[in-house]
Amino acid sequence: MTDLIDTHCHFNFDDYDQDRDQVWADSHAVGVRRLIIPAVDINTSREGIALAEKYDGIFVAVGIHPNSTADFDEKIIPVIRDLALHPKVISIGEIGLDYYWDKSPKVQQFRAFEAQLALASELELPVIIHNREASEDTLAILEKWAKNLPASLQNRAGVLHSFSGDVTIAKRALEIGFYLGFTGPITYKNADEMRRVASSTPLDRILVETDAPFLTPIPHRGKRNTPAYIPLMVDRLASLHNIPTDEMGRYTTENAVNLFKL
Repeated sequence: MTDLIDTHCHFNFDDYDQDRDQVWADSHAVGVRRLIIPAVDINTSREGIALAEKYDGIFVAVGIHPNSTADFDEKIIPVIRDLALHPKVISIGEIGLDYYWDKSPKVQQFRAFEAQLALASELELPVIIHNREASEDTLAILEKWAKNLPASLQNRAGVLHSFSGDVTIAKRALEIGFYLGFTGPITYKNADEMRRVASSTPLDRILVETDAPFLTPIPHRGKRNTPAYIPLMVDRLASLHNIPTDEMGRYTTENAVNLFKL
């Protein structure tokens, strides 16, 4: 199989502290040779960079997750800007809106989201978008932002991570230059709507992610997720598009390279 890329893995989390080298070796053994660590705050931005300096094939997104925005202040933007200058930082993220957890007021989430989108545009970096039960507001903000993107971000604005919206939301995201990321739930029994979205998403707009250590796919659900499970998502997406697994693997890898300029 083509070398695969896990475009969203929290490899810096302490879930991997005891066996990180082995997890990385196991991932390589099944063809997952690159991954992207998304940050949730400044500390995890720095942790991701430290791991990217240690391991070949690891890249980083820096930024503030919506659930970490309660004390957001614009003074944090220059800190993110400085971190983003590291050569292995390839995105701003994960950023966005989360209405499921009540960890930050909406006004703070909006401030942080819009400020970081502006920074991404300034730095000409694509964005990794977190959207949980906030699709309408998320897309409205992104549609406004996408109208003034620099030429380098046209048609590669970013990815809607762990996509869980409906076909209409997917269409709106695709129209403004976004990719859709699919995670373990694509394998779950009750995920028919997600599979409908995935099957109608153009092959050149699909990314595969684990969101590890979360969202473990079938048949490992209930255990810690790892990048080594990426082939399970690739196989499921291939069956939805009625193409060979290797071909789907090539598409997802090429898409990640095109979006993040890996």
